[in-house]
Amino acid sequence: MVKKSLALLLVLALVLGTLAGCGPKQPAAEETPAAEPMVLRYNLGDDVKTLDPQLNSVINAGIIQVNTFEGLMRLDKNDKAIPGMAEKYEISADGLTYTFHLRDAQWSDGQPVKAQDFEYAWKRGLDPNTASEYAFQLYYLKNGQKANEGELSIEEVGVKAKDDKTLEVILESPTPYFLELTAFFTLFPVRKDMVEKDPETWSMKPETFIGNGPFKMESYIMGDRIILVKNENYYDKGRVKLDKIEMLMIGEASTGLTAFESGDIDYIDDVPTQEIERLKASEPAFSVAPSLATYFYAFQTEKAAVNDPKVRKALSLAIDRKAITEKILRGGEMPAAGFVPPGLFDAEGKDFRAVGGDYGIDVNAASIDEAKALLTEAGYPDGKGFPELEVMYNTSETHKAIAEAIQEMWKKNLNINVKLANQEWAVFQQTRTEGNFVVARSSWFGDYADPMTFLDLWTSYSGKNNAKWKNAEFDKLIEGAKSTSGQERFNLLYEAEKLMMEDMILMPIYYYVDISLIKDYVKNTRKSILGYIYFDEAYIEK
Repeated sequence: MVKKSLALLLVLALVLGTLAGCGPKQPAAEETPAAEPMVLRYNLGDDVKTLDPQLNSVINAGIIQVNTFEGLMRLDKNDKAIPGMAEKYEISADGLTYTFHLRDAQWSDGQPVKAQDFEYAWKRGLDPNTASEYAFQLYYLKNGQKANEGELSIEEVGVKAKDDKTLEVILESPTPYFLELTAFFTLFPVRKDMVEKDPETWSMKPETFIGNGPFKMESYIMGDRIILVKNENYYDKGRVKLDKIEMLMIGEASTGLTAFESGDIDYIDDVPTQEIERLKASEPAFSVAPSLATYFYAFQTEKAAVNDPKVRKALSLAIDRKAITEKILRGGEMPAAGFVPPGLFDAEGKDFRAVGGDYGIDVNAASIDEAKALLTEAGYPDGKGFPELEVMYNTSETHKAIAEAIQEMWKKNLNINVKLANQEWAVFQQTRTEGNFVVARSSWFGDYADPMTFLDLWTSYSGKNNAKWKNAEFDKLIEGAKSTSGQERFNLLYEAEKLMMEDMILMPIYYYVDISLIKDYVKNTRKSILGYIYFDEAYIEK
């Protein structure tokens, strides 16, 4: 009985199953659509000259580098060193020997990051054949300067890979900001095999621009854009939310603003000065933040027109800095009377700028009578006989407006004729480095939070000394400051700035603030007071 009933049930099940199979096909469950890639669009501005960490010397290329490479340390939101490629380190009791222990990390092509990559990069930066403008940032290493100047072999420099994961660094003298300096792009590691494939342009091609940071290069269209994408081989890739960053190259600030306001760009930090008042009042995306940077004109002190300190002082005293900041810039910039900006403090907690003083510069008005007297002492009464002066600047609406204002001030206050000349950014960098100018628009953003980053530019051996000024006493003060500590060190730095400002090798104009426009859906970008933008924790909220 049981067996017969079971058979009937099996037959019935087969029939019903067959009938069900003959019916209309049931719709499949809807598939969840793939999430759209998270893309941030940032205006980089002008195209870059190089992305080679040991050869770069400018901010916009540095922004790419801090997002595609990582040093032994990286910087937190307060620009203090935290572990990067080195997960831990020890410092000897005398402060001279650092032993860094590298974490397990990979390059963007999957190869392991090794201590040898750091040794190679640092020695490459010091090699005189590399001709790095920033070689002086590696002079803190034992024998670094001597190797760079050809007095010793590069192999005698105080950096050595003890094994794949251990890097030993020996310094010339204790350096309180050395850990922060290891987060600077000149000290980033590079892969020897990639560099040697194409020493000139390896950093401009995705196939050889191999980094170890949160993003990697996907494409580079010169003069148009650089595309970065998330680096899946980054050791802390979970921290990275963006899939892609489109870094556009719109050189004109007004064009960049139009693109931002039309929704084609999410983030710009070059804002037309003539639009600042309107944007302050009406644009919620408008923001102003502190910046550790100085805008100035450099005098090429070897050129006949400006080789007399009296002439340079006359030119500096004859401009109205307050008029420039309030009538042209209008973003909250401060008129500058010294080179080191406010916000850096000595061992006694005093602001370096406040202690250093103003060197006779009135930040609120031009000192016309004093300027005329100095020009007369230099042999040019009422400007008579003074050669036409050329001011060189890189193409920019803001730089042009400032140059035109200074041109008018020098003509009105000193009766001298000024010619203005502009060059595109890549060309201008070369012109300035080679010293092929009389007066050149310049700026300096600190590489770390210490006055030294502003002052050691002007040593006779610095690759960034565009003024071509040489002063043995200044060199001695800087070298002394690098081998001492505490307030004694700062006293030497005060003396050094006083020396260069008394010689007026440059004309400080204003201290920067950072003005940005960022769409409200862009979250967690971080701009350092040093000028670099970090996108490693950024995301788009729409």
